[in-house]
Amino acid sequence: MAKNDPIAEIKKYLEEKKLVLGQEEVVKALRNKKLAKVYLASNCPDITKKQMERYGQLANVPIEAVEKSNEELGILCKKPFFVSVLGVSA
Repeated sequence: MAKNDPIAEIKKYLEEKKLVLGQEEVVKALRNKKLAKVYLASNCPDITKKQMERYGQLANVPIEAVEKSNEELGILCKKPFFVSVLGVSA
C-alpha cells in the first residue's frame, strides 16, 4: 500500500463518518471552513474542478484528484448514486 493512498484514506474517513458527499454540501462546508481535505473523481466535470479549486484556495484546503471514477467512488462510499466530490470534515 502506498504511503498516502487516497482510497485507503477515504475508507478510513467513511468508517469514522467524516465524509461530506456531493458538490453542494462540499461547497457549503468549504465556505464555512469545516473541511480538512477535498477529493475529486477522475471524471469530475471541469467546471466543478475549477469551482472546488477556487473554494479550496479561499479556505486553504487541499484538493486531491483520485484515480477512481464518480461511479467507483459512489460504490466505495456504499451509495446508490455517483459521487464526484468528497469532503473530509475537519
